[in-house]
Amino acid sequence: MYDRARPGYPPELYDDLAELAGARPGSRILEVGCGTGQATVPLAERGCRITAVEAGPHMAAVARRNLAGAPAVEVVTAEFESWPLPEEPFDAVVSATAFHWIDPAVRTAKAADALCPGGALAVVRSQHVRGGTEEFFVEVQRCYERFDPDTPPGLRPPSAADIHGSDHAEEVARSGRFGPTFFRRYERDLTYTTSDYLELLRTYSGHRALPEAARNGLLECIAGLIDGRYGGRVTKRYLIELGVSYRR
Repeated sequence: MYDRARPGYPPELYDDLAELAGARPGSRILEVGCGTGQATVPLAERGCRITAVEAGPHMAAVARRNLAGAPAVEVVTAEFESWPLPEEPFDAVVSATAFHWIDPAVRTAKAADALCPGGALAVVRSQHVRGGTEEFFVEVQRCYERFDPDTPPGLRPPSAADIHGSDHAEEVARSGRFGPTFFRRYERDLTYTTSDYLELLRTYSGHRALPEAARNGLLECIAGLIDGRYGGRVTKRYLIELGVSYRR
């Protein structure tokens, strides 16, 4: 379900990974948290040699199936924090919407240890921002406030202009192992049918953590809103941010 529902990344991101992080044919890439291979497959298609580390056995198995035709890719089932780094360093460490799951005490320093001097740490982060079917995302909060008691009242998506990567840049700088972080940003609108949107929501950890009755009630409330007021389709705007830092 995750593999079907989660959106991939725009082509410009991979162009920038080639330009800024050296993700070009023949380059050695360590991917941290590859999931089902949504970023791994396009990087493999561009000729990168990839070692992809994924902690979840199910996701790693899906990634191996998705990459069955890519002999230059190895998918390792392991937690990055405890995985022993190979002796040969990598040209780039890439993490697409996964770096936040890695222990902050370990992730930046270990990424530096994995890289050759001048190698790139490339971190991709994705966030829902204001735009698309804006009124739906205002109205849907009533469903969340009803079925998820942890929902802050009146919660709204932030505007893209209010999102910045300073927290990531500061973490990387504090490590003392990298130079300044350079950013590229991409906005995209994706339109979902009711069933596709519910399938997407089922992949989110916050929804999965709800008790079954509350989760089912929430999804029914959302489906009723989309079908009843929005003609069975809603558009969600994403901001995707790429931060690239070079090992000293």
